[in-house]
Amino acid sequence: MTAHHITTLTALRQLYGPARERSLKKEIPALDAHATQFIGLSPFVVMASTGSAGDMDASPRGGEPGFVKVTHAHTLLVPDAPGNNRLDTLENIIATGRIGLLFMVPGFDETLRVNGHAVLSTDPADLALCVDARRTPALVIRVAVESVYLHCAKAFMRSKLWDASRQADRARLPSMGEMMRDQIRAFKGEEIEAETQAQMLERYRQSL
Repeated sequence: MTAHHITTLTALRQLYGPARERSLKKEIPALDAHATQFIGLSPFVVMASTGSAGDMDASPRGGEPGFVKVTHAHTLLVPDAPGNNRLDTLENIIATGRIGLLFMVPGFDETLRVNGHAVLSTDPADLALCVDARRTPALVIRVAVESVYLHCAKAFMRSKLWDASRQADRARLPSMGEMMRDQIRAFKGEEIEAETQAQMLERYRQSL
């Protein structure tokens, strides 16, 4: 089995070849006007983080377009909204401070990647910049930007993610509550009450 595993960088490059020159040159160390405008249009970002033991987390964050604030070419602010209180991302930031962001704009096949160092800020000035119509966040994830680059459209073109005809009928899967009930029963041997999809959506609306 291991004979078919790629375990060295040399073997990997033999399979793929060198990176294209433009792909290497596109990475920049700060947010320029294009990256800033892209973030201003984005209502959705996937936030990747890692803990001290190497455990990984990728968490979706959403809001009105521009909910992530660019305050400087090397600084952006991500307001933390109410969630499930697992705090996986926030705990990872405390542990390592490393963060990766993938910004998406509905209808755009390109994405924007931002990597850097993050801290959890309760600075009143940071909080004030992230106030929205619903709330002042409990804290803000303050990111010191280290690398920025536009990611090509191929994955979105292959998946046709924004094509309405490709949307799956929600009825093809049980509600999240029902799936969680089955998973907890199977792996934890415990019984919980399953929310219906309507109950779950109503609970979400109360804390958006």
